[in-house]
Amino acid sequence: MQAIEITQPGGPQVLQPCERPMPQAGPGQVLIKVHAAGVNRPDILQRTGNYPVPPGASDIPGLEVAGEIVGGEFGASGLQIGDMVCALVQGGGYAQYCVAPVEQCLPVPKGFTAIEAASLPETFFTVWSNVFDRVRLSGAETLLVQGGSSGIGVTAIQLATALGHRVFATAGSDEKCRACEALGAERGINYRTEDFVEIVKAATNGRGVDVILDMVGGDYVPREIQALADDGRLVLIALLGGAKAQVNLGQILLRRLTITGSTLRPRPVAFKAAIAEQLREKVWPLLEAGRIKPVIFKTFALADAAQAHALMETSTHVGKIMLTV
Repeated sequence: MQAIEITQPGGPQVLQPCERPMPQAGPGQVLIKVHAAGVNRPDILQRTGNYPVPPGASDIPGLEVAGEIVGGEFGASGLQIGDMVCALVQGGGYAQYCVAPVEQCLPVPKGFTAIEAASLPETFFTVWSNVFDRVRLSGAETLLVQGGSSGIGVTAIQLATALGHRVFATAGSDEKCRACEALGAERGINYRTEDFVEIVKAATNGRGVDVILDMVGGDYVPREIQALADDGRLVLIALLGGAKAQVNLGQILLRRLTITGSTLRPRPVAFKAAIAEQLREKVWPLLEAGRIKPVIFKTFALADAAQAHALMETSTHVGKIMLTV
C-alpha cells in the first residue's frame, strides 16, 4: 500500500511517500480502507521527534481516519464488512489501509462525507474525555477554551455550546475571534491584544469561569488561576507554551481549585471504548441534527502531507486540515 513515512526527525519535508506492507488486523481490530485522515498537532510533534510512538503502534503518522471496513473481528459491535466508519487510531492513518480497535470505531454520521467524518475522532475523543469526563463541565457552568480556532478549539466551543454552556475562547487574530463567535462562543478574545483574565472576569461579574481547556501551559497557567472561579478546574492537554509554570499554591488551597491534565494516545483500548460509547450516545445525535458541524479549513492529497504540515505550522487555519486517500 501507499503511505507517508517520517524519514527522519525534522521539518515537513521529511514526510515522504513510501510503499509499506498492508497492515494485518489483530484480535479485536478491523482493517479499514482509508478514504480520509486528519492532521493533528501530535503528528507534528511526532515528525519533529518530540512525541515517541507508543509500543506496538505504527510509526506511520495519523491518529484519525474514516473509510470502509474490509476485514477484521467485529465482536458485539454490530459492524460488518462494507460499513463506513471513522476511528481513533494509535498511528498509521497516513496510508491507504489502517487497523483500528473495533471499539474505537464509530459509524460515519448520517449525511457526512468521509472527509468530515475523519475530522471528528481525535478532537471529539479528546474534548469529551477532558472537559466532560475529567473535569465534569455540567449544569450552568462556563468554559474558557484556549486556542479556540484550532481543531480542538472549534470542537470544544461547539460541543459545550450545544450542551448549554457559556463559552469564551482565545485566538490569535480578530478574524479568528469572530470565527469562534460564529461557532457559538459568547466572546472571542484576541490574546495578542486583549487580557483574557480581565474579559472573562468582567463577563462573569468578577466570578471567573468554571473550567478552562488549555493547550498552552507555560506562563498561561498563573493567569488561568486568576481567571478561574472558586472550585474551578483547569485541564491541560498540550504544552505549546512550555512545560514549566510558577503558580501561587495558596490560591489553589483557598479557592479549592483543581489543575489536571491528560494525554489520550497511550491510554488503553477500554478507556477509549468508554469514550466512544459516550460520543455515540450523546454527541452523534447532535452531529446528525446539524447542531455541531465539522469545520474543515483545507484538504490535501495524501502525497501532499508535507504541505498540510507546513500549513498547520503557520497556525493560520481555523478548524481541521485533512488528507484524502
